[in-house]
Amino acid sequence: MSESASFEDLLNEFDQTHPQAQKGEPTVGDKVSGTLIAIGEEFAFVDLGAKSEGRLDLAAIRDAEGQLKYAVGDTVETHVTGKDEESGMLLLGSQHGHKYHGLDELERAYRQGLPVQGQVTGAVKGGCEVRVAGIRAFCPASQIDIRFIEDLSEFVGRKLDFRITKFEGGRRPNLVVSRRALLEEEQRIKAEELRAQLKEGAVLTGTVTSLKDYGAFVDLGGLEGMIHISQLAFGHVKHPKEVLQPGRQVEVSVLRIEPATDGKKREKIALSIRALSRDPWLDAIEQFPAGTRIQGRVARLQPFGAFIELAPGVDGLVHISELGAGRRVQHPSEVLKEGDEVTATVLGVDLERRRISLSLDESREVDPTAAVVVAVTKPPAAKPAEKTMGSFGALLQESLNKGR
Repeated sequence: MSESASFEDLLNEFDQTHPQAQKGEPTVGDKVSGTLIAIGEEFAFVDLGAKSEGRLDLAAIRDAEGQLKYAVGDTVETHVTGKDEESGMLLLGSQHGHKYHGLDELERAYRQGLPVQGQVTGAVKGGCEVRVAGIRAFCPASQIDIRFIEDLSEFVGRKLDFRITKFEGGRRPNLVVSRRALLEEEQRIKAEELRAQLKEGAVLTGTVTSLKDYGAFVDLGGLEGMIHISQLAFGHVKHPKEVLQPGRQVEVSVLRIEPATDGKKREKIALSIRALSRDPWLDAIEQFPAGTRIQGRVARLQPFGAFIELAPGVDGLVHISELGAGRRVQHPSEVLKEGDEVTATVLGVDLERRRISLSLDESREVDPTAAVVVAVTKPPAAKPAEKTMGSFGALLQESLNKGR
């Protein structure tokens, strides 16, 4: 074996045993996993399988009582929060900001991209005033949150995490900070984790972010999906605000995922609340047997009859011929209006077509055994079609047979 071949074999062996070395060094915000190789007085050191090791504050691996939760050789999961410029070592820890003291430490946090903790002290023109390590900083209104905030005073007094985006030292330091940068980074990490489990039929919990006439938008944790108004409930919903409000947590089912059309747009995620509820039509035969008198509310009128809501998601139809109790009716509006409470007789239930026939004629007599009730059944599996040739193929086959 040649020296070059031997060296190539060694490289391949190294790549197989150190897969992370092929991926390159992790960057700020990346979630990483590694092995604890040493624990000092202030820091622990982690082998990430990359070109450099990571340094982790001991506070990140202590429990509430201050005891270490890990030992040398254990595997830990954490995030990359920055990089030490002098040693080139990756800095590890949580995505939460730390308290810093003095301008020098803030400059180090700025250069390494580390999050810092600050307190919002006031809402000023164009943004918020923030105190970081006793030094005044400015956070533009567009950088205080991912969403638009109309009243910035709601943040006054709160301690939040920021990233320093502009640093000018001197006698009067000039600091500009952004909370949005950290939120977007956190959102990106959550989105990547969510995509790994995102599939049609998955049941997830999210938070309603906004309501539109056509549906509701839900934050699933880094990704946003939409519930169309038709998927909010089995019953009639005129506007999403009838059943939801922003900030409410909801359980949803993923109906479909439409991939992004280009690099800038995100995938479209269609969600449903209705899919997680029991279909009310499954109980329709037992709940509304033919021949019984039931109460309902007029949901809408059509030239051919009136739809009566019998239960959320279940409507019955009174045909125009069943509205007048013997007299001729030209239009349902002559007898009814939307919202009227009525008592009707069930003429029949058709589950296959999801229809319930009703009558307002009190004297109408119905034989339950004669009423047509079609149960929902699974159609028999179709027999596989026999492979047949077209007309030319048939003639060719016939000619070949004759020639034998």
